[in-house]
Amino acid sequence: MQNLILIGPMGSGKTTVGKQLAARTRMDFVDSDHMIEDRCGVSISTIFDIEGEDGFRKRETKMLAELCERSGIVLATGGGAITSEENRILLRKSGYVVYLKTTIETQLARTQKNQNRPLLENVDVKDKLHELMEERGSLYEQEADLIVMSGDRVVSKVVEEILQSFDV
Repeated sequence: MQNLILIGPMGSGKTTVGKQLAARTRMDFVDSDHMIEDRCGVSISTIFDIEGEDGFRKRETKMLAELCERSGIVLATGGGAITSEENRILLRKSGYVVYLKTTIETQLARTQKNQNRPLLENVDVKDKLHELMEERGSLYEQEADLIVMSGDRVVSKVVEEILQSFDV
């Protein structure tokens, strides 16, 4: 069974949508960032503090390689997973890739209370989100089999749109 892989920026709803997709398709849900935290026993912010972004990205690639060996999962990736060509190849080969597209305003609203966003620490958050979208936006689009606006939409509508395009 093919995997269903969710990509997109932080705050686009990958985890929330992924859990509902998994329930609807009876597939297992896996969040790569949560798996890294479980494996390491510390938060992503702590990994960034100790190993830097490069150290975290190496762990992320290793985790994605492991997860992409599985089949029949709904996989929510970290927002920066697509910055690595190795990761893009892994994701492309292992499933149907859905880009959950959203606005900067929605990202701001959804990330403002979450302290586990190391790229948003000690920066102007809105500027940083714009910068990240400039760096990653075209990668999300080129890797996606399907682009779905998540934004302020009801989660069940986003899930329905994905399911209409994905053969379970």
